[in-house]
Amino acid sequence: MAALAHRLARCAVGSGRNAATASRPVMLATTPEIPGFSVKEYKGMAIGSTVRTKDFSKDITSAIKAMFGGELTHYTELMSDTRSEAIERLQDHAASLGANAVVGIRMTTSNIAANASEVMAFGTAVVVE
Repeated sequence: MAALAHRLARCAVGSGRNAATASRPVMLATTPEIPGFSVKEYKGMAIGSTVRTKDFSKDITSAIKAMFGGELTHYTELMSDTRSEAIERLQDHAASLGANAVVGIRMTTSNIAANASEVMAFGTAVVVE
């Protein structure tokens, strides 16, 4: 639970959100409910999505590293940043619906073009107390 609270705080601060949203981050859960809270109102589906492309110069260095094995840190960082952005947009969309939490969160990825991938986070926007 502490890890979730830390993640929520990290997503809310410095995400380009307004002060009201940052002070009251939208809670997130992959489960259908949040322990200690009860769902009072369903607001609908909340979605956060972003499309990213690879950096050509980093692509070359990663290709060289791939020949020798090991983690491709450029791609790991790219995907981590992309997931964080999709989650932030999910929280922003939920807040715009009047929700203070999103439950049942799932994430998907898909290739949009040869070098572009979409990461989408989605779930049910709810009001919890």
